[in-house]
Amino acid sequence: MPHFPMDSPDSVRSLPARRTVLGAMAATAASPTLLGLSSPASAASAAPVAQPRALPGGGDLGPNVIVFDPSTSGIQAKLDEVFRQQESAQFGTGRYALLFKPGTYNGLNAQLGFYTSIAGLGLSPDDTAINGDVTVDAGWFNGNATQNFWRSAENLALTPVSGTNRWAVAQAAPFRRMHVRGGLNLAPTGYGWASGGYIADSRIDGSVGPYSQQQWYTRDSAVGGWANAVWNMVFSGVQGAPAQSFPNPPYTTLDTTPVSREKPFLYLNGSEYRVFLPERRTNARGTTWGSGTPRGTSLPLTQFYVARPGVTAATLNAALTQGLHLLLTPGIYHLDQPIQVDRAGTVVLGLGYATLIPDNGVTALRTADVDGVRLAGFLIDAGPVNSSTLLEVGPAGASASHSANPTTVQDVFIRIGGAGAGKATTSMVINSRHTIVDHTWVWRADHGTGVGWETNRADYGIRVNGDDVLATGLFVEHFNKYDVQWYGQRGRTIFFQNEKAYDAPNQAAIQNGNVKGYAAYKVADSVTTHEGWGLGSYCYYNVDPTIVQHNGFAAPNTPGVKFHDLLVVSLGGQGQYEHVVNETGAPTSGTSTVPSTVVSYP
Repeated sequence: MPHFPMDSPDSVRSLPARRTVLGAMAATAASPTLLGLSSPASAASAAPVAQPRALPGGGDLGPNVIVFDPSTSGIQAKLDEVFRQQESAQFGTGRYALLFKPGTYNGLNAQLGFYTSIAGLGLSPDDTAINGDVTVDAGWFNGNATQNFWRSAENLALTPVSGTNRWAVAQAAPFRRMHVRGGLNLAPTGYGWASGGYIADSRIDGSVGPYSQQQWYTRDSAVGGWANAVWNMVFSGVQGAPAQSFPNPPYTTLDTTPVSREKPFLYLNGSEYRVFLPERRTNARGTTWGSGTPRGTSLPLTQFYVARPGVTAATLNAALTQGLHLLLTPGIYHLDQPIQVDRAGTVVLGLGYATLIPDNGVTALRTADVDGVRLAGFLIDAGPVNSSTLLEVGPAGASASHSANPTTVQDVFIRIGGAGAGKATTSMVINSRHTIVDHTWVWRADHGTGVGWETNRADYGIRVNGDDVLATGLFVEHFNKYDVQWYGQRGRTIFFQNEKAYDAPNQAAIQNGNVKGYAAYKVADSVTTHEGWGLGSYCYYNVDPTIVQHNGFAAPNTPGVKFHDLLVVSLGGQGQYEHVVNETGAPTSGTSTVPSTVVSYP
């Protein structure tokens, strides 16, 4: 990684490229538990053929869901044990969910490593109070927080020991339904490099200090203040957010979020586990829980098939056919056929970064064109055999309206390479109308194992075919061709973060006909209405720094296709952009890592 001088935390202006190659770091996983249908009797037997048993709902959450209550002894020791295992296990197999029953906990510091989720089990964050901290820092990586991926905090109230909680994360690390009774520091100790991040449905009583964070998106929350900005800070529906001022400072502020529906979450009703399903909101502003019990419905855990690693895709599909929802407990699930979600209102909820791997080139998960499916809280890892797609929301040609009850895709992350060989032509395809993609990181790996221009080939990140799709918090990086392609009408994106693929071997490898490079975000020529706010694309062509990228954004030049607050950045001069959007916007130049911006287009 090249060295760049750092500014003081009060005036952080430019940051370098984010990542260097790390070896895969192993972690110990729990032994898989095999679940499946009973086998039919042998045809040679005189007994009648046995029918498959109905799959049970509910049940034990497994060894990697660790539940605490205020009377539990040794809580800190257990938190420290999990952290020691997961702190640097970036591509390991360990997966953990740390759940706290309602009550008050004193003197804790829950440090979170990779694939670790911490959450309260109340209906409101204030039901589960920790007088202490939930900490993410970057000591494992010498103070560089740009690889602090795949961890989360939800549904807790924190009173930080120092008055400020540290949450120095990068992509795929959501901070949801949190109440910080103090300030929130988004930078690592020493104000090292950082590249995040996402906050939703949270209240931070004090000020948020992003300091060295390159970009951040905050939705439907309340903050006591916001300290600074580097390249791209976006707010929608946030009480206390700074005023619109892009590009100096680079704040993009929408008063409300047009449509939102918070992520489903597990909670306790007495001694019974249930899953709460927050209701849809329009023109949302502030948290869902600030005035008491959130609005929505709930389902008992007995209506979920509680899956364990080792279960087959056939069994998961049998559970869905039977009318159950899916709760994926922490671990890794290998699939030889797609998980098929056909029933309206189905919930597929992962805990502790449950990970789906298609082994034989299949799609990991597909949905029908039905109302109200909720996909949340899991990771899809491409397998070694190329999959044409990894996640499909709705079948090709889907056209039904779901405006009153959309499908939501929340904290669903996709990875190609890094943990091992993986390939996929298109990672995520959205066909169903009105789908809300609320926080995703779709990543063709630039470090780890199984990484190379052709080794983890993945041409396209997200393709949106459906009309009226909304993306809130879209992180898509390093694809061989287009990172985002948008074909549907009336699409909207609030916040986009992108890096073009580092490892392009030369200009010819990314040539798009007569155009130099594939845009990070391409709106199809057939689209007449589209809008985006706070979109950024960065290049770091370190294999061949002479590569030129024509633009970060490409779209039809028509009044109905509108962009607000765009930027492109050349990281240290490793490759350059000629324009920001279409033929508009100044080129990047030199090694100063200064964004080129466009406030409004057309």
